[in-house]
Amino acid sequence: MQRPNVHIQIFEKSDKLLSKVKISGGGRCNVTNHCLENSELIKNYPRGRKELVQVFAQFSVEQTIAWFLQNGVTLVTEEDGRMFPKSNNSDTMVQCFLNLAKKHNISILTKCEVFAIQKHQHFILKTSQGVFEADALICAAGGHHKSGAYDWIKNLGHKIDAPIPSLFTFNLPHSNIKKELQGISVANAKVSVQKTKFNYEGPVLITHWGLSGPAVLKLSAFAAKEFNDLNYLATILVNWVHPFTIEETEAELKKIQAAKHKASPFSNPAFHLPKRLWDFLCEQADIDKQKPWAEISLKHIRKLALLLQQSEYKMEGKTTFKEEFVTCGGVNLKEVDFKTMQSKIIPKLYFCGEVLNIDGITGGFNFQNAWSTAWVAAKSIHLNN
Repeated sequence: MQRPNVHIQIFEKSDKLLSKVKISGGGRCNVTNHCLENSELIKNYPRGRKELVQVFAQFSVEQTIAWFLQNGVTLVTEEDGRMFPKSNNSDTMVQCFLNLAKKHNISILTKCEVFAIQKHQHFILKTSQGVFEADALICAAGGHHKSGAYDWIKNLGHKIDAPIPSLFTFNLPHSNIKKELQGISVANAKVSVQKTKFNYEGPVLITHWGLSGPAVLKLSAFAAKEFNDLNYLATILVNWVHPFTIEETEAELKKIQAAKHKASPFSNPAFHLPKRLWDFLCEQADIDKQKPWAEISLKHIRKLALLLQQSEYKMEGKTTFKEEFVTCGGVNLKEVDFKTMQSKIIPKLYFCGEVLNIDGITGGFNFQNAWSTAWVAAKSIHLNN
């Protein structure tokens, strides 16, 4: 797609380039996810999945892997599907992009904030470093938690869907699990929001704030609007022994009681749960530490089964997942042609990445959206200008 007669200029508000790339994946950069079937890939986007069908058909995960390899970055896949540079260092990604910018004589202006854009015969950009003209414009401004950050796009005539947080942990300020069980994780739990259809299964981590881990973060993404409507006040249900049902859980506890009738319930955790969590739930079920399984009543067994299945926690607020803030909201998707990423309102204005009302769950999906939409936008400019 090289065009020697085209001059490309990047405007960066901060004095740091590619800061989100640098911090992604704990400094390792979770580039994408080894989800090669587009029909499965789109399921990881709470918003924008229909539109991304057209985008991923043009630039898929496989093409992303090949593109980075072509540009000197080998990606490796971890067990959970996340893909990182072989170096295991995000600086590899940063240098890849900076080297390409230098190779193609792309000028980058840092500390250059865009205040306003006007469209006449050309685009007129008013910035903190003066006024610039452009024949075509790609908006890759990312997501923002303040609606005012989108005003310059709104002033061009685009509708902005109100930005709200996606990907956050659940704060449990009045629950003692964060004090007693901080650092404990369960490999396969199911987390639900009481009185809603929203639930997600997977690893759950107990932190000093409350609940985190992939299942919680994914649930926060898919229910982002609902959590916002609830002002982040909700009852969270956790099934610590998923996929067991309440009946299966009770039956399993009765089997353990019969097999280990002389042993204390506290001596050996069931369901492969961490001992601290198992002991905590037994205490919550009012099981006497001094009694063996044989003396545990059916009432207490049923109470323990219920706690294993439906532990209730009062969510009162959220905490953004590290620095990896993701936005639900942005440029309204109906106003963008996803075959080209061009605005349907302003010719030669293109959008890519999280500035759109598209967001994915954790695991490299937000970057894949960025790579694919950027590639389609660049291709469209190459063909149409």
